[in-house]
Amino acid sequence: MILTSATETDLLLPLFEGMRENPRFSTFLDRLRRRTDARYVALLIREGENGDSPLREFFAGPDLRRLARENAIPNLFELDRAHYDSLRPGRVYTIAELVDHDPLARTRRRQQMAALGLADERIVRALAGRDLNVWIVLARAQPCSASDSALLSSLAPYVSEAVRTAYELEREKRTAQINATGLARSGNGWMAFDQDARLGAIAADAAIWWEEQSGIAPRIGERLLGLPRRAERTLFEQAQAMANDPRLPPHPILLCEAPRTEALLSALPDALRGERQGSGQGSGAEPQALVMLAVFALPHKAPEDALERMRTIHELPRREAELALLLAQGLTIAEAGSSMGLTIETARNYSKRIYAKLGVRGKAELVRLVLQGAAGMA
Repeated sequence: MILTSATETDLLLPLFEGMRENPRFSTFLDRLRRRTDARYVALLIREGENGDSPLREFFAGPDLRRLARENAIPNLFELDRAHYDSLRPGRVYTIAELVDHDPLARTRRRQQMAALGLADERIVRALAGRDLNVWIVLARAQPCSASDSALLSSLAPYVSEAVRTAYELEREKRTAQINATGLARSGNGWMAFDQDARLGAIAADAAIWWEEQSGIAPRIGERLLGLPRRAERTLFEQAQAMANDPRLPPHPILLCEAPRTEALLSALPDALRGERQGSGQGSGAEPQALVMLAVFALPHKAPEDALERMRTIHELPRREAELALLLAQGLTIAEAGSSMGLTIETARNYSKRIYAKLGVRGKAELVRLVLQGAAGMA
């Protein structure tokens, strides 16, 4: 069956836009149900090669699972799905082909479907990737027609591509969110700039910090305000240079003098030089590709559970862990001991035990160990 332009508008456009809907694919499924006069239409998706992996079900029409439970036939769909992996991709199957060729089983299956208001069903399998399976299910109160099967067969490759693309985007988005969370946990922030050193993107925590320390909210499409003059000049020069040569080595820059904040400017590779979102506000400039990334450590206080982290990781008694954290924060042994109510001699004895247990040779190595470990993370 050749899809007409009307079919493309009515079904294919909603199909490719369906991942952004809530519930997903709802417009496509509802239109497919009305187009075929079906009682129920479903899109079943399973990630993973294991047949025991859970299915995600998106449907239009009545909730057949609920109706099956109400009619005391809760295992109906599980029995059907036991056959799904054996279906040949692209071929449309009738419900009779999914059940055992036993007259009693077929009769019982027809009775169960009738209790749900169904007379016939069609299903087609589409492979959307090595580890992504998709099934389109169509059930009617009347017998299905040849045109129903032809339509499902024609739609199968489009559904396969739409689901594959949607899941790839979902995975990339999830990975990006995990990366951003990991970067924030490590205490780092980032900003991205175009070749004119206009801000194109910024991490949420970095934006909050910049506004707090400078009193000026960073705005996409504009240059970063509140910079020292030398930093402003360096930022522009490096953006120009890295726009012309993405192979340039990273360049350090002092972003802030108080609190002192150093950043590392790196050229973005060609694969990441996408256009920034939005246009320059008030500048009249056209959006340009992002060419440079600035990564910097965000000043942060020791987390509230830093003491428990120290005790868990290094198996230190509470008082020794407390002293280790105070020393890592820059206090002298005398200052740390005084704040804990310890004599200078007791604090020194504690510090010697800490150094021995942690395998460090002095305060400098202790500070590095704490700041680079879990206790110092945000």
